[in-house]
Amino acid sequence: MKKIIMLSLSLVLLLTGCAPNFNKQEEVVQDKGDAKEKAIIPNYKISDNYYQTILPFKPSKSRGLVVNNINSKFNLTEFETGLMRVAQNMYDTDKYVFQEGQFIESDQVRLWLNRKYSAAQLKEKKLEEEDNLGLNPLDNGKEETPKYLAHILEHDYYEKIEEGKYKLGGVVVGLALNSVYYYQKVQFGAWYETKIDHAELEKEGKKLADEVLKRLRKIDKLKDVPITIALFEQQSRTSVVPGTFFTYANAEKGSANLGGWEKVNEKYLQFPSTEASESYRDDANAFLNFKQDVEAYFPNFNGVIGKAFYADGQLQELNISIPIQFYGKAEGIGFTQYVTALVVKHFPAYISVQVEISSVNGPEGLIVRKADQNEPFVHIYQ
Repeated sequence: MKKIIMLSLSLVLLLTGCAPNFNKQEEVVQDKGDAKEKAIIPNYKISDNYYQTILPFKPSKSRGLVVNNINSKFNLTEFETGLMRVAQNMYDTDKYVFQEGQFIESDQVRLWLNRKYSAAQLKEKKLEEEDNLGLNPLDNGKEETPKYLAHILEHDYYEKIEEGKYKLGGVVVGLALNSVYYYQKVQFGAWYETKIDHAELEKEGKKLADEVLKRLRKIDKLKDVPITIALFEQQSRTSVVPGTFFTYANAEKGSANLGGWEKVNEKYLQFPSTEASESYRDDANAFLNFKQDVEAYFPNFNGVIGKAFYADGQLQELNISIPIQFYGKAEGIGFTQYVTALVVKHFPAYISVQVEISSVNGPEGLIVRKADQNEPFVHIYQ
C-alpha cells in the first residue's frame, strides 16, 4: 500500500503552517479617472486557479441580496466560484486582480429583478415610467407565469499597467436563471412550482443579457471597458448538487452588442444516481465499489453521497460526504485510515477527491487527494 501521510495537527496549526505572508505586499494606485485610490495587493497567491484580491476588501454594492435570491447554498457557492472560472477565459490570473462588484448598486439590482409593470400597475403603485425597470415578465394575473431572472452578480478585474498602478480591465456579470419558479397563490399559503425548459431559459436569458448590457453601458465608468455576461441555471431548492454556467458572451470596449455566445460545458452530478450511471458508467461504478467497501466497515450503514464535477465531459473533482456515528476517537481514526486507502484504490490519480467524515459531534476527518497526487493528505479533527 502506498504511504499515507497522516496530519494529526489541529486545524489551527495546519492553517498556520501554510498561511500566506502578508508582509509581502504591493501598494498600488487604482486609476479611476480623475480620482486616485490607494490599495494593497498581497504578493502571495494560493493557486493559479485564483485571483489575488485588492485590499482593503470592499464588499459588493449588492452584498446580501444573493442569499435571498438563490435557492440553496450549493447554488450560491457555484454561482460565485463558477463566475470566476468564466472570467479566466478572458483575464489571466497572473495579470489581473479581483474586486467584488462596485458599479451596480443594490437598489438597481432590486429594481431589475422586479417584474415589468403595465401602465395600469404603474398607476396603481403610484410609480413613474422611469421606475419601470423590471426585467422579469409582466404579471398577467397568472401566478405560474415564471420569473426567469433570480439574481445579478458583478465581478471586477483590474489590470496592472505599470509598477504600483492598476486600471479597470473588465467586468464580468452573472445572470442567475430559474430552472424552477416557486410561487404562492395566497400569502403564507402552500408553495407551487413551474419547471422551465432549458431551451426556453436560454432563449430568455440571452434576451436579458442584451438588455443588461445596454443598462451597464449607461454607467459612466462602464462605457468603455470590456463586459462579459454569463448565464447560470440554478437548480431547485431540494437539489443536492448546484447549477452551472452554461454560456457566456463578450462585449468589446464601448460596444453595446454582445459577440457570439460561447458554450460552457460543465455539469454537477450526484453519486449514486440514475443520471450518473447512464451518462458516466465507469465513474459511477468506481463510486459504487468505493461505497460498498465503506459500508462493509460498519454493519447496516448506508450513507455515502458524492458530488461530481465534470468539465468537457471529463470528471474533474469528486466530493464525498460520509456521516457516521462513532463511539470513540480511536474508532474514528481507524475508519479514516481505512477510507483513505479506499480513495487510492478506487479513484484514478487524474481526478481530485475530497472526503469529509462527520458525526453528530461535527467533523471527524478530512481526506484530500489533488489530481496527480498519489499520497492523500489526511486530517483528524481534535
